[in-house]
Amino acid sequence: MHIRPLEVDDHPATTDLLIETFRAFFEGYARPHLGEQVFQHQHGHWEQDYRDELPTLHAPEAGRHAAVATLAEGTIVGLISWRVDTKGRHGEIYLLAVSPLHRRHHIGQRLCQHAITHMRADGVEVLQISTGGDPFHAPARALYERLGFTPVPVAVYLGAI
Repeated sequence: MHIRPLEVDDHPATTDLLIETFRAFFEGYARPHLGEQVFQHQHGHWEQDYRDELPTLHAPEAGRHAAVATLAEGTIVGLISWRVDTKGRHGEIYLLAVSPLHRRHHIGQRLCQHAITHMRADGVEVLQISTGGDPFHAPARALYERLGFTPVPVAVYLGAI
């Protein structure tokens, strides 16, 4: 596996990766959990949201970075994006996706370590990683804890009014 910066030519494959990775969460968990009205308001266009956001993930001049994990033949199997606020020496892993067919091969861990290495070089001292508390995100929570991060309990409530 090789990790390299996200390139414009990667956008179709990484868009497909994001949609494939997060479909189970949005359609299998979020939609039934939130109910149709709240789901439509919050995530009704989640696939298009990924298409629109992907081109903005890698803008180093603005402190936004993205990298992909590829197999030897060039197939993209993972994506990570991170943000750096050098004034506050704060960083955030913003998005992590690994192809469902390639999970349990330490790709997510290697992508996180790649981002952490780059953030350290940029002077980041405190790193934030956020994820859901639902069953879909349990592997991500386990990874972040293995990497030494401490969970901070948060409660978010949504409701149609």
